[in-house]
Amino acid sequence: MPTELLLFYALGAGAVLSTAAMLLPTTGRSPIHAALLLIVSFFFLAGLYALLSAHLLSILQIIVYAGAIMVLFTFVIMLLNLSPDEIREPKISYAKMLGGGVALFVFGKLLNGIGLAASAAKAVDLTQHDTFGTVKEVGHMMYSTFMVPFELVSVLLLVAAVGAVVLAKKNLAYVDRPVPSPAEEFKTEGHAAGDGEAAAGHGGHH
Repeated sequence: MPTELLLFYALGAGAVLSTAAMLLPTTGRSPIHAALLLIVSFFFLAGLYALLSAHLLSILQIIVYAGAIMVLFTFVIMLLNLSPDEIREPKISYAKMLGGGVALFVFGKLLNGIGLAASAAKAVDLTQHDTFGTVKEVGHMMYSTFMVPFELVSVLLLVAAVGAVVLAKKNLAYVDRPVPSPAEEFKTEGHAAGDGEAAAGHGGHH
């Protein structure tokens, strides 16, 4: 068996197993463990991209996903600091059943599409194409053929960011209250100290 095929099976098995481990009760109950397993899965996917001669995607997978995005996820999980008692037990609802059915349908269609594409596909030696997977080639395709989908994804991310800010603002009780300036805080503390001294003086006279 060729070495490249062995690497493919090893990296593919690692990606599937690390992703499946996030769903197990022993590791899935801990958010930080699930986040670390997702980072491991991203590294395996980066290796698969490298085997496909997509070296730029492999590096971006590590820098952007396993690096920047998962660091933010880990910081949020550590900031929330949820204990196992605060994590609710999973309950079956109609919404979850509907979401699971839709996910299975999409997954089945994806497998069907991959099977049809694989049956009609022809093997291509990517090493003959010197520009395949380079920054120049990916940038040219992104800003020419896939210009509209790229911009739509940018708008989608912007809408998601604005929605997250709006939802977070509704949950903060102190947002609508004006923030006092340092001078006003100093005056308030001064008045409080003066009132305390006056009360102590009256108590002493009595």
